[in-house]
Amino acid sequence: MKRPSTARWLTAGLAAVLGLALAITTRDAAVADSPYQRGPDPTAASVAATRGPFATTQATVPAGNGFNGGYVYYPTDTSLGTWGAVAIVPGYSALFANEEAWMGPWLASFGFVVIGIETNSRTDGADARATQLLAALDYLTRTSPVRDRVDPNRLGVMGHSAGGAGTLLAALRRPTLKAAVGLAPGTPGNNLNMSTTQVPTLLLSGQNDGTVTPSYVQGIYNTLPASVEHAWAELAGNDHLSFTRSNPTEMRLLIPWLKTFLDNDTRYTQFLCPLANSTGVSRYSATCPLVPPGEPTPPPTSAPPTTGAPTTPPPTTPPPSGAPCTATYRTVNSWSGGFQGEVTVTAGTAAINGWTVRWDLGNGQSISQVWNGTLSTSGSTATVRNVSYNGTLAPGGTTSFGFLGSGTPSTASPTCTSP
Repeated sequence: MKRPSTARWLTAGLAAVLGLALAITTRDAAVADSPYQRGPDPTAASVAATRGPFATTQATVPAGNGFNGGYVYYPTDTSLGTWGAVAIVPGYSALFANEEAWMGPWLASFGFVVIGIETNSRTDGADARATQLLAALDYLTRTSPVRDRVDPNRLGVMGHSAGGAGTLLAALRRPTLKAAVGLAPGTPGNNLNMSTTQVPTLLLSGQNDGTVTPSYVQGIYNTLPASVEHAWAELAGNDHLSFTRSNPTEMRLLIPWLKTFLDNDTRYTQFLCPLANSTGVSRYSATCPLVPPGEPTPPPTSAPPTTGAPTTPPPTTPPPSGAPCTATYRTVNSWSGGFQGEVTVTAGTAAINGWTVRWDLGNGQSISQVWNGTLSTSGSTATVRNVSYNGTLAPGGTTSFGFLGSGTPSTASPTCTSP
């Protein structure tokens, strides 16, 4: 058998070395591009799973440090560096141990450190809950036994009901937070204005919530600034306490949000922009494509589209007094060759059962996707009718639908009629 020549051996060896160097360079470049990514590439099935890829453990947190103790949940893996963290506070008169503890190991298994706190008094208001959320994050990153596992620059807050209101107040107080999640957030009668927030904010509400109603949450959502990424999902059939029980629909939205903004992991935006799975979601709005602060705008794609400077034209002039309903349009986001629009439908002085919105598309415009409504087009006229869950509105009640359009956004002038 003929031996390979010296030149062939050298060539083969050089190729192997170059190949190894290229592989290392490629790997290091990928890591440098996304230093906080944790876990395998996500799929629709993995996001919907009740446990993520990481083993977890938990510990009890003693009272003191500005809050009444609680629990911390975290991945056991120490080989991947530090983790992003989120603090969770319950609602008025509630205990985290009774109502939100189910979330701890679930979130930790997806690669987060989670601290769930008990409040100093079960009757603490939203202001006090905001203070205690921030104290919990300070404890977690400065003196807790797991402080070496937490990245102090990747922190978020979350809470339910009055705790949700506290979450939004905490975001206003500490603009360096990376994410805020309000679960049925609010204390009715104390309207929250989020127009100065700098923290990416997700609102989750229940379609059948009679305590923190959908219209109340929409009022909060409408104050969120266009310059800050935000989203709102209304969960079909959910009431005020649905967030205190194991809720797979909630987690299917929550995990991509935290991954995107705590970990800067843009692999997860595919599940939110546009909404990949609308099962159990009766209403959804988002400032797509949800780019984490400091990240470059993604290159143009067909879906979801890339972002440009958000624009919000002035609301259209309402129809004459006495009309059964009105419709107002705003451009949520725009990019080269497309835009995301939203139309808010408001009932007049009497309740309505069903609505139809029409407007003329601008030159070169078309609509590719609609949520919370049923679309039909005739020539340049777009018509959107209510779906089964949002056609009945009380006097003065509101609902909204959104759409993706191609072309250049324009100031639409929709009209609204009701049977």
